[in-house]
Amino acid sequence: MEIELAGWKLFKGKPKTKAPRAEAAPSAVVKPLIREAHRRGAEVGGLPRFNTTASDQMSGRGGDRFSAVRAKLRHAFTPSQPVADRRLFAGRDAVLKTIIRSIEDQRLHVVLYGERGIGKTSLLHVLTQAATEARYIVVYTSCGANSRFDETFRAAAEQIPLLFHSGFSPTAAESEKGSTLADLLPGDALTPRKFGDMCARLTGTRVLIILDEFDRATDSEFRRDVAEVIKNLSDRLGRVQLVLAGVAADLSELVEHIPSIRRNIFALRVPKMTEAEVLQIVANGEREADLKFDTQASAFVVEVARGSPYIANLICHHAGHAALDAGRATVLPADVADAVDRTILEFQGRIATPSQQHVKRLFEQGRQDMLAMAARSALAGDGVFDARDIEQINETSARKASEAIALLTTEQLIRPAPGLIDAAPRYGFVEEGLPTLIWMMWAQRTLNRDIPAPRAAATAS
Repeated sequence: MEIELAGWKLFKGKPKTKAPRAEAAPSAVVKPLIREAHRRGAEVGGLPRFNTTASDQMSGRGGDRFSAVRAKLRHAFTPSQPVADRRLFAGRDAVLKTIIRSIEDQRLHVVLYGERGIGKTSLLHVLTQAATEARYIVVYTSCGANSRFDETFRAAAEQIPLLFHSGFSPTAAESEKGSTLADLLPGDALTPRKFGDMCARLTGTRVLIILDEFDRATDSEFRRDVAEVIKNLSDRLGRVQLVLAGVAADLSELVEHIPSIRRNIFALRVPKMTEAEVLQIVANGEREADLKFDTQASAFVVEVARGSPYIANLICHHAGHAALDAGRATVLPADVADAVDRTILEFQGRIATPSQQHVKRLFEQGRQDMLAMAARSALAGDGVFDARDIEQINETSARKASEAIALLTTEQLIRPAPGLIDAAPRYGFVEEGLPTLIWMMWAQRTLNRDIPAPRAAATAS
């Protein structure tokens, strides 16, 4: 039986006669491959290894001369996690100051809303640290689809010591044994009124109850009860304030029954980062990771991020590792281009194949500029845009803006967004990750065209 291998023939099975030699065997190609296969099989350390242990210590095996820098890089840019280290918190000074003043000076409850990845949770972490330093009691909870008022606020009461209740002195037996407000709650269902009545008797401290990812709570009764407890705490001059945060295009999407609590809350849409704030993310990472971003590489990060701290961290993370893989401690524009390639692969795994095929075909047809205009507008407007947004954000004509919407509607990549009947139609992409994927693909082509060849002078560690 003949088998074709790399252009030459071998014989499989036991031949009746002496097996002929392989015809024209290209030993110059095959022998090195055989030697490499034996070497790889013999080397125990040939497979990739973790560079650090589970305790975040260097493992002493596997890594390279940049292992320590890689460990710092993982801490400096954390796209998959919110920023918890205040040294790495970039920008948002004015936003944070506004939130603190609303809580401290106006005694308002706070609602933060905006698109995913805009930095709401990072803001909440830094707010938590600032409030804790001011000796607030801070209760942090991430909401879910099954969140219920009784469970959520009983858990909050368990973190408030009973010694701050006006009905008990600090030397009371209950206070001395570490009892909490939860010990005063009845066995039946906890209601907003009961919780508000209990909190009205707090003295000597202030409490922040932070409900992150509030948009995930789908139960209308839970949302209604939260609105009711905000009203109750405000009317009773309670020393407990709520901070809600979630993904939403506007306040009405996040909080129901707004008319009853509008005067009791401060609502803030978390804005996109400015170019200076994105550059601060880069600078923070340079300081923490002992890396240097080339000036043009930093400019590319700003352009690609489009004001998103998530995208900025993701690009910087991948670009840093690309530079280290190339044996450099300086990040070049080519490393940012490599980071965009890696980001595209990540987002492709999150988006349905039909949508990807539509996008790929339009790129191949040379219509990438229309896709990019719509994506840029979606990223600038919490995912929702209209023809005028495309016209203004991209500095293009009204005709081209209308053509872009018509094309993407026909291709079923965008659809009308909910809105007022008499208002101009607004649109959103059919999948949340599509604007970012399209923008990354457009950036990929732009970067590959504009990046200079790597400079030998930058290869020094």
